[in-house]
Amino acid sequence: MSLTVPPALLDAAERGPVDDEAFIACVRDSLPYAWATVSRVVAELEAGDADLADNRVPPPTDADRGQLLRALASDAIRAGLERHFGVRLAFQNCHRVAAFRPSAVDGERYRRFVSTRGQLLNQSPELRNC
Repeated sequence: MSLTVPPALLDAAERGPVDDEAFIACVRDSLPYAWATVSRVVAELEAGDADLADNRVPPPTDADRGQLLRALASDAIRAGLERHFGVRLAFQNCHRVAAFRPSAVDGERYRRFVSTRGQLLNQSPELRNC
């Protein structure tokens, strides 16, 4: 399961739209490794002048890897994280999460990161099991 949804939040979703803050809290609580990784990358982005910051450290466990995959493979979760942090997220392999400033989206570095060439150049034998 991607998220551990509290009964009250599930009830709210069954009745209609869900508050973004409640959804983000569910993501934070359900996927703590993914949350910490995205938070760290965004903090690095905000601390500097670069258009992007990224994580190049593989997750310590398969469970942690799974959290990143679930968070970034879900359109709703990824979009919620992007709204919450005010960034555009991009993802390669099983751990390379990048945060881009909104003004950098569709710029050269962003296009290079999300390109098929960028994906291929970010491959290594250690990552084949991702």
